[in-house]
Amino acid sequence: MKHIHSLSNPQVKQWKKLLTKKERDKTRTFLVEGFHLVEEALASDGRVLELIVSEDTDIPTRWNYGETPITTVTAEIIKAISDTEAPQGVLAVCQQEQAVQPDFNGRTFLLIDAVQDPGNLGTMIRTADAAGVDVVVVGDGSVDMYNPKVLRSAQGSHFHLPVIRASLFEWLDKLQGQNIPVYGTALENGVNFSEVTPRESFALLVGNEGSGVNRDLLEKTTKNLFIPIHGKSESLNVAVAAGILLYYLKK
Repeated sequence: MKHIHSLSNPQVKQWKKLLTKKERDKTRTFLVEGFHLVEEALASDGRVLELIVSEDTDIPTRWNYGETPITTVTAEIIKAISDTEAPQGVLAVCQQEQAVQPDFNGRTFLLIDAVQDPGNLGTMIRTADAAGVDVVVVGDGSVDMYNPKVLRSAQGSHFHLPVIRASLFEWLDKLQGQNIPVYGTALENGVNFSEVTPRESFALLVGNEGSGVNRDLLEKTTKNLFIPIHGKSESLNVAVAAGILLYYLKK
């Protein structure tokens, strides 16, 4: 077990860099913070590269961290590398999801186009996990899926199912090559979601909070769906809409 007590230690500077997307992309690693997220990460084989623990914090006895390196640090260092107002004194450096070659047979997918709010993206990953979706694909223009706020909103779901960054155009081609229907979300040329029959295998495509799904993507979908608004609100939050549709479509 290592102990670091200086803010100027190169290792501390490296951890701080992981609060930026640039460094996360470069190293293919990210930080998770707090007891719940670290425990979820540890339960996912091989994802945790290092534990960082405040010297005044005890690691729960139930945690199975095996040979994972542990570094103890001062409360001051925890504060410097934390993204929260009240740090819990425990973080983990984790490996990003590796490329996925999914089995398309009987599978379900959530495709996310240019969603920029971290809370929305995290909530959709968590909802997809709860609904039993097999793969989440995050397309161009979306907030980084390893952004600390996304991780907190997803509540550990990053470690329960593959969440990958990829071209949605390529994925639409792959899915349709496997005869898996892709349902877009749009009012224009759309049908009420209740007119579609739930199925074992499908992909749902949701889009940007303001402008919706890219029109070029919508032109490649099997069918576009909308959720009727019964009150005076102009629209539903994208994460709420995704939840309604995933639970309806999943057989």
